[in-house]
Amino acid sequence: MKTVNYSKGKVALIVAVVLANLAVVAPQALAQKKKVKNVVIVHGAFADGSGWKSIYDILSAKGYEVSIVQNPLTSLKDDVEATNRIIDRQDGPVVLVGHSWGGTVITEAGNHSKVAALVYVAAHQPDEGENTIQWVKTAPVLPENGILPPDDRGYVYYDRAKFHAGFAADVPAEEAAFMFASQQPINGAGFVETITKAAWRTKPSYGIVATEDKSINPDIERNLYKRSGTKTVEVKGSHVIFMTHPEEVADVIIAASENQ
Repeated sequence: MKTVNYSKGKVALIVAVVLANLAVVAPQALAQKKKVKNVVIVHGAFADGSGWKSIYDILSAKGYEVSIVQNPLTSLKDDVEATNRIIDRQDGPVVLVGHSWGGTVITEAGNHSKVAALVYVAAHQPDEGENTIQWVKTAPVLPENGILPPDDRGYVYYDRAKFHAGFAADVPAEEAAFMFASQQPINGAGFVETITKAAWRTKPSYGIVATEDKSINPDIERNLYKRSGTKTVEVKGSHVIFMTHPEEVADVIIAASENQ
């Protein structure tokens, strides 16, 4: 076997070239592996966090740390504080997910320094100085919608007669009946509280339009996401798209986690 002898100068040059190549390749490899592993989910009105069990199972199996906020639905301020308490407990960057009213909550809570990206699931997405109800008025209320006026204490419930068709049309009737019985009313005053700083203006945002949504007119979702430049997909399903199409919703959350 022939032995090749290099001068000290040539060896030094070869080493320098190799190290330079490693300096370029290593950061690229690290960037490809970078992923936000913490997911915090904020539920909407007339529900609690238990409906997100399928999403929790999918993401947990893929190595994500998933936390679900049980926001009190007493005011925007209270819900944002409840969300921030959970974000504070995370050990690194967070993908913050909001459904329906939860979209308004994450628009404010998403300004937390740990939040890396936002995911809106059939959700409201107001801007600074805007509230939720003003966008509700921008499109016709669909006939299946069963959101009732506030009661004598100011709380808003969903009508029993319209709950299945209006809130969860693609869920079995027996399950929808339980969802109605366990619904969490929301203080109607929250709908008129305004956003002070819209996190989607500075954080990457992803959105899902539920094309068969009867609780929020899908055109409102489309118009909000278009206005904000949110990366949007459409999924054929009801307002509780996260329950009936968990894989599709999980895919959007994963995409948000991997593109930071």
